Amino acid sequence: MNSNCSRNPVLLIHGIFRKSGIFNKMSDHLTQLGWSVYSLNLTPNWGNTSLEELAQQMADYIDTNFDPQQPLDLVGLSMGGLVTRYYLQRLGGIKRVQRFIAISAPHSGTWTAYTMWGKGCIQMRPGSAFLEDLNRDASVLEKINFTSIWTPWDFIIVPASSSQISAAKDVKLSVFAHAMMARDSSSLKAVDEALSEHLNMDK
Repeated sequence: MNSNCSRNPVLLIHGIFRKSGIFNKMSDHLTQLGWSVYSLNLTPNWGNTSLEELAQQMADYIDTNFDPQQPLDLVGLSMGGLVTRYYLQRLGGIKRVQRFIAISAPHSGTWTAYTMWGKGCIQMRPGSAFLEDLNRDASVLEKINFTSIWTPWDFIIVPASSSQISAAKDVKLSVFAHAMMARDSSSLKAVDEALSEHLNMDK
């Protein structure tokens, strides 16, 4: 096993209605495998603030907790995947991130976002101005090691194929239900494998 110094810190970004506790099992799993794992609580987490504002919270956390020269690996769950993309694509995060793993993120939106009216929910609707803007230059994400993990049995990301994006390595899992994507053993294995890619080649 590689020493900890050869691994980047891993920051976990949760989704709507959730807090960092959704990652307890994943955090324990990755820590046991040798990663230093971090997470924060985005507030408010009910979809009533814009994804840009949440991304700025993420950027502020990173600036406060990590040296500017420290490369990072990011894991974004559901809405957290879009928040992370905004950080990468609009707040300069791509300059310091080596790996980005999106888990059940609605890259092309989700129809369930029509059931709520908060700013963030409107931004997660298919065809929203926010998504159109991010997807216009999504190819920039090909500069980093980008993996999108999803399941056809999602039911929150509708259609589930919205979690597919051409800029990412596609990992399709047979996990039942959206909430299990942060805890199922196959998801944990997929995250571990994505974080381990080219580990020895990083400088």
